[in-house]
Amino acid sequence: MSVIVKEIRLQGSKGETRREAIFDSGSTYSCIHPELAKSLEIVIPLPEPMEFDTAKEGEKVTARERVPMNFYIGDYRFSDEFMVIEGLSNGVIIGAATLQKWRLKLDFEADEIIIDPRVTKLWLL
Repeated sequence: MSVIVKEIRLQGSKGETRREAIFDSGSTYSCIHPELAKSLEIVIPLPEPMEFDTAKEGEKVTARERVPMNFYIGDYRFSDEFMVIEGLSNGVIIGAATLQKWRLKLDFEADEIIIDPRVTKLWLL
């Protein structure tokens, strides 16, 4: 499994910051470190904890909170829910659910994220 690391801008109701994010199609959900989440947005408790397997065999992590967050790749704005996870080696992971939602494609040969600009527009009929 491959990942791509790119700088993004995270934006919440409390502020914004630039961080390197891991774009990981093997991670189901997007995740964020608790300290980073709390510095940018109001943390919301999950109705019940969610347990996830990690890349390390037999290891699991638990999310008890989530945050809604905007993030920018270049000039393109996206938004999604991030699971708050203790112990992330990198502060932010963009997972498969977010990649699929926004139709982001990972080009591992060019180490690039392919964005369809049409998905960032609001279409009113």
